[in-house]
Amino acid sequence: MSKTKRWVLLGVLIVVLLCGAAAIFGFFRPSLKTFADTDGTKLKFKTEGTGFLLYGENEKWNEMFVKGVNLGATVPGHFPGELPATEEDYLRWFKQIDEMGANVIRLYTVHNPVFYSAIVKYNRDKGEDPLYFMQGIWSPEEQLIEQQDAYADNIHQMFKEEIAKAVAAVYGDVTVDAKHGASSGKYTTNAGKYLMAWHVGTEWDPAMVKNTNDKHKDVSRLEGTYFSATAEASPFENWLAGLLDYTAAEEQKYGWQHPITFTNWVTTDVLEHPGEPLFEEDMVSVDARHIKPVDWDAGYFASYHVYPYYPDFFRTDKSLRTISDGKGGYNTYKAYLRKLKAEYTDMPIMVTEYGVPSSMGISHHGPGGRDQGGHDEQEQGEINVSLTNDIYDEGYSGAILFMWQDEWFKKTWNTMPFEIPADRRAYWLNVLTNEKMFGVLAMLPGKEELLTMDGNLSDWDKLPEGEVKHWEGKASGVKAMQLTHDEAYLYIGMELDQEFDPKKSKLYIGADTIEGGEQPLKELAGRTLEGGGLETLIGLGKDSESQVKIAPSYDFHKRLYGKEGYWMLPEDEEEADQGNNPAGNPVPFNSWKLGISLMMNPPDTRFAHPFVDETVGFLKRGSTNPEAQDFSSLATWQYEGNVVEIRIPWMLLGFADPSSLQVIDYSAIEDRRTFKTATAGGIRLVPWIVDRTEVGNVDNNSTVGEVISLQSTAPYTWEPWETVKYSERLKKSYYAMKEFFTGVPDIRDSK
Repeated sequence: MSKTKRWVLLGVLIVVLLCGAAAIFGFFRPSLKTFADTDGTKLKFKTEGTGFLLYGENEKWNEMFVKGVNLGATVPGHFPGELPATEEDYLRWFKQIDEMGANVIRLYTVHNPVFYSAIVKYNRDKGEDPLYFMQGIWSPEEQLIEQQDAYADNIHQMFKEEIAKAVAAVYGDVTVDAKHGASSGKYTTNAGKYLMAWHVGTEWDPAMVKNTNDKHKDVSRLEGTYFSATAEASPFENWLAGLLDYTAAEEQKYGWQHPITFTNWVTTDVLEHPGEPLFEEDMVSVDARHIKPVDWDAGYFASYHVYPYYPDFFRTDKSLRTISDGKGGYNTYKAYLRKLKAEYTDMPIMVTEYGVPSSMGISHHGPGGRDQGGHDEQEQGEINVSLTNDIYDEGYSGAILFMWQDEWFKKTWNTMPFEIPADRRAYWLNVLTNEKMFGVLAMLPGKEELLTMDGNLSDWDKLPEGEVKHWEGKASGVKAMQLTHDEAYLYIGMELDQEFDPKKSKLYIGADTIEGGEQPLKELAGRTLEGGGLETLIGLGKDSESQVKIAPSYDFHKRLYGKEGYWMLPEDEEEADQGNNPAGNPVPFNSWKLGISLMMNPPDTRFAHPFVDETVGFLKRGSTNPEAQDFSSLATWQYEGNVVEIRIPWMLLGFADPSSLQVIDYSAIEDRRTFKTATAGGIRLVPWIVDRTEVGNVDNNSTVGEVISLQSTAPYTWEPWETVKYSERLKKSYYAMKEFFTGVPDIRDSK
C-alpha cells in the first residue's frame, strides 16, 4: 500500500471514530422532551384552566409551580442600557440561581447576545432539569407617559419593532445595530427551547390608560389570528391584544409556541379599593380576562407585580383586614391575593414581582412590618419567604422574586431630590435609597469585604498604601483616628485613651463639609467650637440613641417638607427650623429623617391622610462579618475596649454625590423642591467624648474652657472617581429563599 493511500485510510478512520464518539456523546447527553402539535409546532409549556403546565420526561403535561427571580441587566458603575454583564457573570449567576431552587429567570428586556449563548451553554448537560427564562419585552414607557396615547403611530411601531427584536433574539436570528441604551450585536444562538413564556410590556401608567380609553372609544374590537379582544375590552386592552397577537405571529415563524402574558400591577388591577386615598391608584383597570387566545395552544396567563406596602390601601383599606397575621394584626397581602385570585377562575395567575429590600432607608410602610426598606438581610429573607408562602398558599401558578442583584443605578421618590446629579447614581451606593438593595445577591462597595466593623483595626493595616489617612488633630481622650472611604461609606477607626463605655460616656464626631453650619451647644457640654459650624453630628452611645443628626438650618427634610417646600410639617416642628425653640433657646441638632407618605387632603384625594416620616439616621451596632453572631448587614459601628470602628453612609453626611464631591448646599430650594449642590473640599471631622454627668451640667464639669478648632483640622479628601470597585456576596436572604424554594416541588400534580 502506498504512503498516500495509508494516509487517506487513516484520515477516513479518524473521521469515523470522531463521528462515532459524537454519536455516542449525543446519545448519552440529556435531552429535553418537547411536545409536537399536529402541525409540527413545538411546545414545552402551556396553560390549561387555572394551571401552568410543563411537558415532562414522562411525556405528560404536569402542572407546575413557577419559582423564579428577576434578573437585571447591569452591575455597579453602569446603567441598564450599557448591559455590561459577561458570560462569566451569567454562568456564575445561573449556577447560584439554580442552586437556590429557582426554575426560571425573568428578564425585563432583551439582553446582549451573551446571555442567550450563556443560558444554552449552562443548560447543555441539564437534560430535563434546565434553568428556564421568561423573556420580557420592554414597552416604549417614556413615550407612553409623555404622549398619553397608546395608539400614537410612533409608539405602536416602536413596540412592534421591540417585539420582533425580542423574538428573533431568543431564536438567534438577528443582528442588531448598536444603539445607546439598548442591547445589540449578532444573535446566533437559538435559546428557544429554554424559554418559558413571553412577558410583554411594563407597568401601565393609569392616566395614560384612561386617556387612551377616552380618546379611542370607537375603536373596533381586535380580532387577531392568535389573540383577540373580547366584547368587553377597553380601547387600551384592544391595543394590548394586538401586540400579543403580533408576538405570537412572530414566534410562530420559528415553529414554537410559548405561553404569553402582559405586565400588570396593583395600580391597574381588576379590583376596587374603597380604602385607597389616591384616585389614580384606583382610576382604571387593565383586565387580562378581556383578551383571549383563539389559536394559540401554548395559552395565556395573567401576571401582576404585587408588593405588601404599595399602594397605601394595603394599610388603609379595612376590607382587607380579614386574615390574621398571627401577631395581633392583619395579613392584608394575603387577603389581597385571595381577592385577586378569585377573579381569575379560568386562567392561571402569577406574581412576577414581589419582595422587600435590605436597606437602611425606607420609603413606604407595610402592615406587619413588611416595609419598603429598613430591613437587614436576615429580616429581608424572613419577609420574602413569608410573601412567597402567601402566594403559594393562595393557589397562584408562580412567584418570581424581585430581585437577583442589587442595582446601584436605581432611584426612590424620597431620596431622588438629594441625589444630584442624577446621572451619577450608578457610581455610588446610597444605602438610604431602598430601591437599590432588593437583591438577594449583594453588590458590595469596594471596602465592604476588606474592612469588618467589629472593633478591631488590624484589617486596616492590610489596605493598600495611600488608602488610609491619619487624622492629625488633637482631642481630649482620643489617642488616634484614621479614615478611609469607598462607594458607600466614610470609614472611621478610632483609638481612645480609655475603654469606651456607652453607659458612662458618649462619643461625638462633628462633620463640616461647606461654609455655614451650626454648633451643637448641648452636646458640646461647655466646650467651645471655633472656626465654623457643623452640618452633621455623629453621636455614639447606647444602642437606642446612637445616630447621625443634622443641623437645623441644613436639614434637607425640613427644607423640603417645611415652609420652603411642600409645607407639610407641623407648626411646632417648623419652629425648630429657625434654630430656636419657642422660648428662644438654641435647639439640638435634628434627627435625620426621610418622608414616607405625603399629606393628602380632599378634593385631591378620597380622604385626608397625614404626612408621615421616619428617622433613618440611627446607627446600628453590630458586626459586618456574615459569620459573626452579631452580624447585621445594616451594622454601622462596633467597639471593643478602647477601639471604636464606624462607617457612615454618604448621604447622612450631606453628600449628593461623593464620586464628584458634591454636597447639598444652604441655598434656598428652587420650585419648592429642587436643591442645589456645592463642591466640598473634603470633610473636617472633630471628635470629643462627653461624660454623661457633664451633659446639662455645664457649670460643674471639667470641660469648660476646652476649645475644639475646626480650622486647625485638615479635611479628609479624595480624588473624584469614574469607575467603581465592588464585590458580590450571597445575602442571608438568599439562603432563606433557597430553603423555601428547594422545599417546594416544581410539579404540583400530573394530567
